[in-house]
Amino acid sequence: MPFPPSVARNLASLMLPPEELERLQELHFYDAGHGFDPFGMHPAFVALGEGISSFLYNKYFRVKSYGAEVIPASGSAILAANHSGNIPIDGMMIWNDVVRHTNPPRVVRAVADNFVPTLPFVGTLFTRSGAVGGSRGNVRALLERGELLLIFPEGTPGILKPFAKRYQLQTFRVGHAELAIRYGCPVIPIGVVGAEEQLPQLTTSRRLGKWTGVGEVPIPAVPVPLPVRYHIHYGEPIPLHEQYSPDQADDPQVVKAAASQVRDAVGALLERGLALRKGVFT
Repeated sequence: MPFPPSVARNLASLMLPPEELERLQELHFYDAGHGFDPFGMHPAFVALGEGISSFLYNKYFRVKSYGAEVIPASGSAILAANHSGNIPIDGMMIWNDVVRHTNPPRVVRAVADNFVPTLPFVGTLFTRSGAVGGSRGNVRALLERGELLLIFPEGTPGILKPFAKRYQLQTFRVGHAELAIRYGCPVIPIGVVGAEEQLPQLTTSRRLGKWTGVGEVPIPAVPVPLPVRYHIHYGEPIPLHEQYSPDQADDPQVVKAAASQVRDAVGALLERGLALRKGVFT
C-alpha cells in the first residue's frame, strides 16, 4: 500500500459519518505487535474499505440485509455463500454488511484465490481490509483465533456460469464443511440474491484466462455492472461441529454429506429470497 495507516484513516473520515468511525474504534482486532494483525489487516484500512465500498452498498446496489443477527459477537464461524456475478462484488457487499451489522464490529476474512493478494494496489487493499489467501495454514490460524471466514464453496464455477443458469447452485466443494468439523465452529449459510443479474455473461475466454492465470475470463454483455438490488439473506447457523466429531473431518463421506447440508440451506435461502423480491432493480 503506497500510504500509511494515518492517511487511510484520514481518507476514511471523508467517506464515513463520525458515528461510524467511532463505532469502528471497537473493531474486533488482533494486533501482532506492530499495528497490523499477522495477515496484514489494519483497522484504518478496514474503515477505508468500508468507506470505498459504501457507495456501492448504499447507493448503487442498495443492499438489503436479512438475519445478520445470527452472526456471533465472538468466536469463530464460517460464512458460506453462493457465488455469482462474473466479478466478486458479492464478496465485497457481504464484507461491508458484516462490518456494519455486528457490534462490536467484526471483519469477515474473505478466503480469496491465491492470485488476489498479488494484484497491484487492489490486492494490498484487500489484504489490509482482511482478505487472506486460501491456504490451509491461513484458515487454520484464523479459526483457532476465533475469526469469521467467508468461503464461496462453488468457487470459480459459480461466477462463471452463464446467465441462463442463474441461481442454479454449482457443485459445492467440501473444504468449508471439513474445516467446520475439524476446528469446531458453526457454518452460517448465506443466500445472495441480485448478483446473478449484475453482469450478464455472453461467453468466457480461456485465452484471456491463460494470460491472467485464472483459467477463464467472463465476457460480459454490458460494460459495467447493472444497478441491481442486492438482498443478503443469512440462515440459522448449522452446528456441524456438534453433529460430527473432529476425527470425522477425515472421512470423505461425512464431509460430503455435511457440505450437501450447507448447500441445501443456501439453496433454500435463494428460493425464499427470489420469492420475496419484487424485481431485479427493486
